[in-house]
Amino acid sequence: MSGFPMFASRPFPSFSTIAKGAISALLAALLVACSSGGGLYGPIQGDNRPHSGVDRARTLPIQGVDVARYQENIDFRQTFASGMHFVFMKATEGKDYLDPNFRANWVRARDAGMPRGAYHFMTWCSLASEQAAWFVANVPNDIDALPPVLDLEWNNHSSCKNKPSRADALEKVRFMLDAMERHTGKLPIIYTDMNFHRDVLDGEYFPNAFWLRSTAAEPHERYGNRTWTFWQWTQTGVVRGVRGEVDRNAFYGNQNDWITFLLTGCDPRAIASLGPTGRCQSAK
Repeated sequence: MSGFPMFASRPFPSFSTIAKGAISALLAALLVACSSGGGLYGPIQGDNRPHSGVDRARTLPIQGVDVARYQENIDFRQTFASGMHFVFMKATEGKDYLDPNFRANWVRARDAGMPRGAYHFMTWCSLASEQAAWFVANVPNDIDALPPVLDLEWNNHSSCKNKPSRADALEKVRFMLDAMERHTGKLPIIYTDMNFHRDVLDGEYFPNAFWLRSTAAEPHERYGNRTWTFWQWTQTGVVRGVRGEVDRNAFYGNQNDWITFLLTGCDPRAIASLGPTGRCQSAK
């Protein structure tokens, strides 16, 4: 049976229709190309909204997450079994806020055998001494815990709008770090973002390991020569055992470096210089 009569009965498509179709096909091809690798915002396993600037983070062997009240009823056994090597969890904020999930998360992660650490979110409307006392009162001094973390950011999304001078902020930071170290016996980790680092921390020496947020580029592109131990590389991570999106993080080194960190609480690259200060004792 011939198809000519049916073809003849259809109007020939206009040039604009053909052009639109070609453009749509091109856009579809570009989206497929982006999503097949590190491209921008294509579907990459473990990340709902990936950025090509952090592709290297995905290749690092030691991966982990950080959680707060937004992630509820976490199955840490599943998360640990899925290949996440560690979890940092929010514990305290300011002088009087305790994350409502902290105590349950702390116990559940321990029971799952997952290395876990607690972080304190620093605010700028209360004294460092008050915040230190609140942290000490609420965070257990467990010998098997990771070093505590001091989260340093400007409180842009808080009712606290105070923004201290650089000198005042540094004084509060150093007080808090000292109090956290005395409480846990471990050198605290400093977590920070680009804005706070630029305004306060840049150029300052700290013996502490740094955990840097950089979700669109590698840390050295945003923080200059600041050595990092942990890299927060996406806030739209997808991890088994966690419902919804979660921050994903990577440790800088390999399995041996990670074991050294677990044993000492120190970045392996800093042990030689920190040893004489009495820290990293188990590395001896």
